[in-house]
Amino acid sequence: MNELTVDSASPALRAGGVIAYPTEAVWGLGCDPANEAAVLKLLQLKQRPVEKGMILVAADLAQLEGWVRIDALPAERRAEVLASWPGANTWILPAGPRAPRWITGEHTGIAVRVSAHPLVAALCRAWGGPLVSTSANLAGQPPARSRAGLDPDLLRDLDGLVDGATGGLDQPTPIRDALTGHVLRT
Repeated sequence: MNELTVDSASPALRAGGVIAYPTEAVWGLGCDPANEAAVLKLLQLKQRPVEKGMILVAADLAQLEGWVRIDALPAERRAEVLASWPGANTWILPAGPRAPRWITGEHTGIAVRVSAHPLVAALCRAWGGPLVSTSANLAGQPPARSRAGLDPDLLRDLDGLVDGATGGLDQPTPIRDALTGHVLRT
């Protein structure tokens, strides 16, 4: 597995690679959300069904344009979402025209976050768009909170790793439905 920098991660992502990187609370796996083969490879590595859908992270709201429809939210709900970003808040927003089934799964929305984690935001800026972001563990296993906690079998099949520290949160980011405010994960 290759050690990557923020800048050298982009060629790996463009080639359909799956990378590991630290997020707000745990280590994550990421890839190009527009590349079906890359997303399916990530899902196979995690042993996660496509029906569950994926989370996207971005450096700013503009990177999510076309992926989600923030304009479909009532003004007060939109204001709450925007006030929480950048930050450790994941919202399910209505899917936009760029959102394929391998990202939405069986859902009509996509879980998205504009991250305040410096490394995550830098990766998205260097890449030039959102990234898939899911915990770096096999489905059903506890997420890795440190590089040392990453499953060696999982690491062996990755295309690279960007080293760094997690954001120090005790739990992965909460997930809320942007239309209702309902909390789906605390």
